Amino acid sequence: MAKILNTISRTKGAVTPGERRFGRRVESHLEDDYLCWYDVPVGDMRRYPDFVILHPSRGLLLLEVKDWKIHEFVNIDKQRVTIQFGGKPKVMANPLEQARQCLMQLVNRLALDPALIQGEGSYQGKLCMPYGYGTVLPNITRKQLNDTFSEDEQREVLPEQLVITKDEMTESVDPLGFQEKLWGMFSYSFGAPLSLPQLDRVRWHIFPEVRINPVQTDLFADNSEPADEIKIDIPDIVRVMDIQQEQLARSLGSGHRVIHGVAGSGKTLILGFRCQQLASSLHKPILVLCYNVTLASYLRSFITRNGIEDKVHVHHFHEWCKLQLETYNVETLKTGGQAYERQVESVIHGVEKGLIPRAQYGAIMIDEGQDFEPEWLKIVTQMVDPATDSLLLLYDDAQSIYKKQGGLDFSLSSVGIKAQGRTTVLRLNYRNTREILDFAYRFAESFLTPTDADEDHIPLIAPETAGVSGPQPVFKPRTNLEDEVDFAVRCIHQWNQKGEKLSDMAVIYINRSHGKKVADSLQREAIKCLLMDQKKSKAAYDPHTDQVSIVSAKSSKGLEFKRVIIIGVGHVSEAENRCSEMTKLLYVGMTRAKENLLITASNNNMYTKKIVEITDLREAVANAQQPVAS
Repeated sequence: MAKILNTISRTKGAVTPGERRFGRRVESHLEDDYLCWYDVPVGDMRRYPDFVILHPSRGLLLLEVKDWKIHEFVNIDKQRVTIQFGGKPKVMANPLEQARQCLMQLVNRLALDPALIQGEGSYQGKLCMPYGYGTVLPNITRKQLNDTFSEDEQREVLPEQLVITKDEMTESVDPLGFQEKLWGMFSYSFGAPLSLPQLDRVRWHIFPEVRINPVQTDLFADNSEPADEIKIDIPDIVRVMDIQQEQLARSLGSGHRVIHGVAGSGKTLILGFRCQQLASSLHKPILVLCYNVTLASYLRSFITRNGIEDKVHVHHFHEWCKLQLETYNVETLKTGGQAYERQVESVIHGVEKGLIPRAQYGAIMIDEGQDFEPEWLKIVTQMVDPATDSLLLLYDDAQSIYKKQGGLDFSLSSVGIKAQGRTTVLRLNYRNTREILDFAYRFAESFLTPTDADEDHIPLIAPETAGVSGPQPVFKPRTNLEDEVDFAVRCIHQWNQKGEKLSDMAVIYINRSHGKKVADSLQREAIKCLLMDQKKSKAAYDPHTDQVSIVSAKSSKGLEFKRVIIIGVGHVSEAENRCSEMTKLLYVGMTRAKENLLITASNNNMYTKKIVEITDLREAVANAQQPVAS
């Protein structure tokens, strides 16, 4: 069965009966290696073909579906068609010309990528895959076309090989015959099947919203320049959401949704995609909330680079509370507690008394929802406009580090989240290498025992690797803290000398004074860095600024770096009542590393003993797998 990445079978409203029928036929009559998209914007010009079909061997196909009936035709030529609607003639583009123009814009864009060009043979220098276009007429039979239009007329305006009719897409049609009809829309065929990296590159060009760390573009601009006249920055290595992530992101639909995902499963990617998806359709702004300041800065950077910052408002929760009080001129209550706690209570009081309005946002998305208190979630859910009722909660209980008791001890329905039947579990970790994920999970497994829960509660999920391998994590005992800092700085310097970007490196600390020592040492070496130990510096974080990030494990949540150094593990508190919290903190720090993880310590404690135990076990297994010398 082919994958329609935005599940047309669940779509309502704008979908015509003919589009729905053709979508069902695509799902049932094409094989698993076909990818299909229904009514999604393509390319930088954001055109909306009805169906985009991509196959590694067959190539790229664009289709327009028209629910016209034969008696509605008034006139048709290569460019335009006049159809009788409600007794009045309406002039529209010929669907074949509509599909052809959209296809050629994509082909021109793809042809600018050297990795998608034929390298040899008679088609050298051309696009390395076939492409085609056509139209589907689900309410008109082939006989009706033949009876209405002459052979010459059909050849000119509706060529037989480019049109699928009602009788050619019935449920009883032979699947191979249906596929051959699609293949006939290609004017040629050549080249080897597209590799997985090439398929990812095609998706990178066609669907800008699935890009990871995209070049800034205005998603809503009507750019009419030809692709070969636009300066396009095409990276050597492109990163896109995988098919599962994209399918989930495109199929979220309306209402309340909850995604339970392990660290590195792409929860934040899906949140960003959802923002782009909704920004063009909602009249009210979209609110994105998280707990920590640094993650808010990261999300804000993503939103800004995609040109939707005027439509999407990103805040950490306490910042949002303060903004609500200022905007609606509500005084902070004089109760006890910290200022930020009184601000939260004041917002709750203000909403209850009608001083702060409900339903302010067209959609609300909450990242790292495991860090939110029930009272916070209850007040946030009231801020969604009932007309849209769009809320997305993303959650990973293994990263519950801001509470004494990890996880939610309340039901989602009790705080106004109506997500039964709309929950998704993401178990695959795409961020970390197999070696890093295995190391981190072994370290924390005694505190991360997987548990099940119903859809109204949050389960703890064991992560599964997506299969990427890399270097083993390295543990380096040092003589004292100064030696740890010096070693970390020397590693950063060497990596940078070998061409690694500073923005791909992070030093993660548990003790705030350790981070300050690293920052001072890097500055003495004239290595640019950002110490995120204050609210102001956390808010200044931009993942695209070339500087080393020095960040606490708590503030590192939601971030990722190619190379991570964790210092001061031997100084972590062994207090029994903080054991779970400290373990989860270190787990979060370890899972920030995408490719390389280095851990240093100059004291021995229960955490370093666990790390040594994992390292020794790993080496023992590796030695046992070595062939015995003869």
